[in-house]
Amino acid sequence: MNWITNYVRPTINSLFSRREVPENLWTKCDECGTMLFHRELSDNLNVCTNCNHHMQISPRARFAALFDGGIFTEVKVPEPIVDPLQFRDQKKYTDRLKASQKATGEKDAMLVARGEIGRTPIVACAQDFSFMGGSMSMYVGNAIIAAAEAAIAAKCPMILFSAAGGARMQEGILGLMQMPRSTIAVQMLREAGLPYIVVLTHPTTGGVTASYAMLGDVQIAEPNALIGFAGARVIEQTIREKLPEGFQRAEYLLDHGMIDRVTPRGKLRDELISVVRMLMGLDMAVLADLPAPTPVTATDSAAKGAAKP
Repeated sequence: MNWITNYVRPTINSLFSRREVPENLWTKCDECGTMLFHRELSDNLNVCTNCNHHMQISPRARFAALFDGGIFTEVKVPEPIVDPLQFRDQKKYTDRLKASQKATGEKDAMLVARGEIGRTPIVACAQDFSFMGGSMSMYVGNAIIAAAEAAIAAKCPMILFSAAGGARMQEGILGLMQMPRSTIAVQMLREAGLPYIVVLTHPTTGGVTASYAMLGDVQIAEPNALIGFAGARVIEQTIREKLPEGFQRAEYLLDHGMIDRVTPRGKLRDELISVVRMLMGLDMAVLADLPAPTPVTATDSAAKGAAKP
């Protein structure tokens, strides 16, 4: 051992050593295990390019891809009383809320926005599963009511993207009360003659499925999304029978008439534009978002023909 080994070589290695690769550059697909580069995954709307597995996507990223030009305006949601039950399990409920707010950058599990898709005004709300499992809280109930009121005021359709594990246990009966509150909000839209479209994403379960998530005029689901009330294991233990393959998945529900469509995320925007314009009695959207051509009548054609030398 000498000064070359102890000093010179470590110094040279430190100068020319590879930089550490940031951990957030690659994402592993939960379904097939493929490592996906973050930009490629983001450009594909968080859908695996290898197996077409639909991963979770944040409401803001979803809205950026949904609205024309990625432009939307947030709808203000009345904030409820924080921790009305003073709930505590392993942590205080307020601490869990702060941790989720810091991790997601959102106030709660639902984001409400208004804008245009295919030049058609809509109000959209989306649940964030990364915020306490997208659980239905008093804030979520307020968000659905605020979205319905905004849609009624603007006389436009409302689109809801569901993703939840059910009601928020830390709010007890107050969380469960959002089931009838959200149902009333949907009824307000019906009475106003406005379409209510639900996009069921993975997973949509519990009290959310038992209320606003299954009350849409049109029910669309993303591929292989888990949709149900009780878990498959609980059902098997209750009825003491083996459930069929694919039970509670989007394709199974489509085959049994529970939903209307199963649409990949990349084609969802175009399908929503078509559905919204159809339900509102509007003409179909023009490809490439160009102005519709001026209709030419038979009289106009005859006049142009007569004008030729």
